[in-house]
Amino acid sequence: MTTPFGSYELTRFPEDPRDQLRAWDAADEYLLRHLDAGTGDHGPVDLSGAGQITILGDRWGALTTALAAYHPVQITDSYLARAGTAANLDRAGIGTAKSTVRLLTTQDAPPERIDVLLVRVPKSLALLEDQLYRLAPHVHAGTVVVGTGMVKEIHTSTLKLFEKILGPTRTSLAEKKARLIFCTPTATSTRAVDPWPVTYTLDEDAGSGAGLTAVNHAGIFCADRLDVGTRFFLQSIPNNTNGARVVDLGCGNGIVGTAVAVADPKAEIVFTDESYQAVASAKATFRANVQRERERADFLVGDGVSMLDPGSVDLVLCNPPFHSHQATTDATALRMFAQSRKVLRPGGELWVVANRHMGYHTHLRRLFGNSEVAASEPKFVVLRAVKQEERPRPM
Repeated sequence: MTTPFGSYELTRFPEDPRDQLRAWDAADEYLLRHLDAGTGDHGPVDLSGAGQITILGDRWGALTTALAAYHPVQITDSYLARAGTAANLDRAGIGTAKSTVRLLTTQDAPPERIDVLLVRVPKSLALLEDQLYRLAPHVHAGTVVVGTGMVKEIHTSTLKLFEKILGPTRTSLAEKKARLIFCTPTATSTRAVDPWPVTYTLDEDAGSGAGLTAVNHAGIFCADRLDVGTRFFLQSIPNNTNGARVVDLGCGNGIVGTAVAVADPKAEIVFTDESYQAVASAKATFRANVQRERERADFLVGDGVSMLDPGSVDLVLCNPPFHSHQATTDATALRMFAQSRKVLRPGGELWVVANRHMGYHTHLRRLFGNSEVAASEPKFVVLRAVKQEERPRPM
């Protein structure tokens, strides 16, 4: 990536030489050109004397790496984006020393005062709303607020959120299908209350989740209701886990793992997701439904189940994503399946719910040597794969 601030070799995380997707796009480039002192159709921003710079939603560290000389704070909901940023900073010879760049999550306290706020517009409008509410008390009338995104990512509703939460908002002309957002914060002592997280009770059609309370922080998939895939999954997952160690992989709000914990108090549940908002949701959902004395649960933010020991798990339950930001891809799901096979003990099972057209049965059969349909409907299918005992190769 070539910018006014230098040229950088950037990759996504985890790095995969087969991945054809770039770690930056035209929206990142447009914002960096605007920030270059002496340019920009809405006036330059002198970063050298700008004060505290906060970058929200930087996807793989392109903005943070290019602006590292100005000691920014990055805030992200994504473990993978955070790890990718750290790797790209290291590749650029910058590192993540506290004196250079601070990497925070959406669950961390933001900087006390923000003088420049740069926003990479996320796919989730709810996450943008939540984060603007969280950051609003830390901006001031002189704060420079600039957002960026591809034209297809910026809608009237996006601009209305900036306007409602921070102040008057306008957009730039489009360049290479990217657009900038300019917002002028309005000093006010009374701001609206952040509506997140939201809480709701599952109805009787939710299978083993019926009657449970779900707590959803902003940004998770279907944050204001139970998505139809998870609803179907809850009607299909095993009812008796017999004290097993169970992983809710890509846990979202954690309702699947919580349903297992309620049905089997002896089960040990591991909730894991790459989203800090999701794991916070899972923890809140679990606390709302499971008595403290029955707790046997871990809540982990990371890359799938890569942090678990091989052969340490009895059952993995997974509703995998098929998007990486705006890109449609099965790469994340396939990595989850491979990781699951590694951490399952012989005889352990992986259960997956997915849109039928994804064709995951082929991948599971190739990986596990078997795959069967545990439940199906016109749109969704639940697949079950069993890890076989590995036979030693003949000498």
